[in-house]
Amino acid sequence: MVLKYRIRFAQLPLAVYREVAAHLEQVGGVQIELVPQTSQQFDYTLSQIDSLWINHPENAAAEKQVSQILAYYGDLYGAWESVETIASA
Repeated sequence: MVLKYRIRFAQLPLAVYREVAAHLEQVGGVQIELVPQTSQQFDYTLSQIDSLWINHPENAAAEKQVSQILAYYGDLYGAWESVETIASA
C-alpha cells in the first residue's frame, strides 16, 4: 500500500519548504512534490509554496522517519496543517 498526503504551513518560506523536501527525499522510497501557491491575490505573509505532497510506501521505518522530520520542522516553525490524504494499493 502507498500513502500519499498533502500538508502545508502557510507562512513557511520557500527555502524551508525545499529544505524539508530534501530531507524527506533522503528517506528510502519517499517522493515529494512542492505545490505552487495559486492565490490570485498577493499576500506578503503567504509562502510561494501552497503545500507539500508526500508519497511513500507504507512501512513503519519510513513512516517513523517522515514523522520525525516533520516534527523537527514543526517544532521550529509551527504545526503542519493536513490538507488531503490518499491511500492506494
